[in-house]
Amino acid sequence: MVKIFVGNLSFDIDEHDLEAMFTEFGEVGRATIARHERSRHPRGFGFVEMPDPEEASSAIEALNGRQVQGRALTVNESQPPSTSRQRTKRRRR
Repeated sequence: MVKIFVGNLSFDIDEHDLEAMFTEFGEVGRATIARHERSRHPRGFGFVEMPDPEEASSAIEALNGRQVQGRALTVNESQPPSTSRQRTKRRRR
């Protein structure tokens, strides 16, 4: 399963819209929009999981930089959070 980061999303895009963008390139296992914990408002980015690495690669290449609702998307393979970032989060609490 390839997890894909999708950034610079319009706040009007929901999970169904996000999934529809990627199904053009293959099977989508899951599409989620990141939301603020308390307000549940979208944060402007999300993640898509695609089981086929070749389809995921095609989607990333085609969608990165594409204009959707007046915004140029940032699309790339998701990277796990760095350990230094995790340490910083723990200290702030």
